[in-house]
Amino acid sequence: MTGDEKHIVPHSAGTARPKLKAPANAADCHMHIYDARFPQIASRAPVTDAAVPQYRLLQKRIGTTRVVVVQPRNHATDNQVTLDAIAQLGANARGIAVLHPTITDAELKQLDAGGIRGIRFSLGDPATAVVALDMVEPLALRVANLGWHVQLHWPGDMYVENAALLRRLPCPIVIDHMGRFPPEAGTAHPACKLILELIDKGRTWVKIAGAYLNTRIGPPTYADATKTAQAFVKAAPERLVWGSDWPHPSEKTHRPDDALLFDLLAQWAPDEAVRNRILVANPEALYGFSRNG
Repeated sequence: MTGDEKHIVPHSAGTARPKLKAPANAADCHMHIYDARFPQIASRAPVTDAAVPQYRLLQKRIGTTRVVVVQPRNHATDNQVTLDAIAQLGANARGIAVLHPTITDAELKQLDAGGIRGIRFSLGDPATAVVALDMVEPLALRVANLGWHVQLHWPGDMYVENAALLRRLPCPIVIDHMGRFPPEAGTAHPACKLILELIDKGRTWVKIAGAYLNTRIGPPTYADATKTAQAFVKAAPERLVWGSDWPHPSEKTHRPDDALLFDLLAQWAPDEAVRNRILVANPEALYGFSRNG
């Protein structure tokens, strides 16, 4: 395979490989599967051509082998699409579900057996959210005994407004997309101080992902998002994981170049040992991937 071989991946701009070589057992800890075999809610535009076969093309392009499948809003709380993807992807896959408090204990055990390791609350836009803020604590209490975490995709202000809730949650917390601080504020936003406080207590992680969700500057440097990522790497490299966010559902017009997004890691974490920790050892600790690959 030559370095200039083209890799066409649906929902991804560009065709070249990243310049950065992924280490063995590198994990993509944030992506979504949309599969036409499972219903998508009518209120959202359907996403197509983003199932497991297409995602394998992305893995081939960027060199990751482990993956965390995050239940997408289009499939609401029907987690069969994510469970099916985990089963297809095998031992190197884990998942994050979206649940309502009506779920039974038996159903939670089935999800755990199927590779689910956390639940997500994406609450930035009430018009499109399929869960609600008042579900966070009751569900956190339910999943804590399974060793799961809660994954939060909130705007920066929402973390500050709910600081007391976050401090008392009984299970680990994973912060999506670097906290979604307003780009003009960056790490000066008070949510950053709160997240670092939670990290210091030893039970919070941050996904350094979604550069295009944290920028006014944009590609190729994403300089404002890069500054935020670098601050997290400097403060707590032992509590970070990386994700592609493929198939980039927020980007309706211009799809990001996934090779470029992966190469940002060379700037975000220039030290190879730190970068490998973010890509390999940290996902092993957070999601339970086997250290033997």
